[in-house]
Order: sequence, then structure tokens, then C-alpha cells
Amino acid sequence: MGAFCIQIVEGNPHLRSLLGWHLQQAGHSVYQSADIHQARDVFQNRQPALVILDSELPDGDGIEFCRWLSQQQVLVLMLSARNTEADIVEGLRAGADDYLTKPFGMQEFLARVEALTRRRISALPPASLECGDLQIDLVHRRVRFKGELIELTPQEFSLLYVLAQANGGALSRSELLRRAWPDEIDNPRTVDTHVLSLRKKVETDPRQPNLIQTVRNVGYRLNIEILVTSPAATNDYASRQRPLAQAHHSRLAVGERGRS
Repeated sequence: MGAFCIQIVEGNPHLRSLLGWHLQQAGHSVYQSADIHQARDVFQNRQPALVILDSELPDGDGIEFCRWLSQQQVLVLMLSARNTEADIVEGLRAGADDYLTKPFGMQEFLARVEALTRRRISALPPASLECGDLQIDLVHRRVRFKGELIELTPQEFSLLYVLAQANGGALSRSELLRRAWPDEIDNPRTVDTHVLSLRKKVETDPRQPNLIQTVRNVGYRLNIEILVTSPAATNDYASRQRPLAQAHHSRLAVGERGRS
């Protein structure tokens, strides 16, 4: 079993520590959270490959948190004392990739983790996206433009990534909102604010943008023509984006939370 970054979201401190110890013995990097508030912060900072999620937590509904996780590129194994068929179906429909009822054996738990991480390996998207002078590191969430490291906020990074995925196509504000920040922002005009701040970091003259272009009555597009100058390079870029877009839209993981 390969090493992965795994987050445990479990309200029971003894069980949380026990699961963490066994996962660390298996070679994984483990981060622990006791409630939803902690879990969101840890998830956003660590970007785990797998979340072990208690179905009932002290400060919120696990089902709703699972639906939030289902929008992220993460696998979710739900742990729950709720063991009826209806409970299991509800958890899986909320996005959990697997559902393990309490109490359970440690060997079964580790076997399920191993099965989920095998799925992650087979479905991993490319680790980077490159287009001429623009390189987007999806693992470390870093961007280089013309050889220079560009400091971006998480919102700016997501916006640039979604624009690059579109391969020069125009995206509406609503579409950018849905794909870049599915959970955090509900006003499409907020996209304009992030586009403005992103232009200040990547455009030669932000007042006359040439890289991130406004498409009248539509939204925005990334001008890949100025990044990829030769036709051969443009074709190569387009061929690499098709599988990337497919990998991004396929749901790698789904999860839910609750109390035990």
C-alpha cells in the first residue's frame, strides 16, 4: 500500500488516535480533526487524498459535510454507528465512497483504506498543467509564468486552473463560479473581483489585459495563443487538456459526516 495523506475526522478522541496510529504504521501521513470546523481548515491546508469521516460530529451534520467533500477531489470512507440500510444508502448517496459501520475490526478498516487508495492511484489526474510560459503545479498549487513564481490566493489559483482547462474557450461567470468555487461564493459578479486581482499578477498591463480576456456577453477566456506560439505546440497542449478535463470532472471521491 503506497503512502497517502489521510485526514481523520472523528469525534471520539480514543478511536481517532487509534486509527491514526495504525495508518501511520502503514506509512501514511495522518492529520486529525475533532469536528467540522477543524476539518475544513485541515482539509484546505493539507488537501488529503482520503478523508476518514465520522458520520456524527459535535458541531454539525455529517451528511452535509459529505456533500461538501463530494465537490473536492478526495475519497471518503464514512464511519458510523448508524447501521440500517437507509442510513448506509443515505451516506453513499451523499457522496461517500465507502461506509463502515461501528464497531469494526482494524484489519477490515485497513483493507478498506487500501482498496480506496488503489482506486485513487488508478484515477489520479495529471500532476501539472503546462501551456507555453504558464505552468500550473496541481500538487503544490503553485504557478509559474515566464519562469517566475506567481503568488496566488487559493481563489485565484482555482480561477486560473479552470480557465486553463477550458483550452481557450470562453466561460460564463456562473460556470467559473460553479467550477472554481462550488461551495464558497454565491454571487457570479464576485468572479470579476478575482479576475481583476489575477490580472494584476499576470498581465503586462492589467488595464489592457491580453492573457485573461473579457468575452462580451459571455464571461472570460484564457488567451492560449499568446502562450503557445507554434501550431504544433498548440495541438499538443489541446491533446493534453482533454484527458485532464475528463479526470477533473470525474468524481474521485465523496464523503459525509455525522456522530458516533
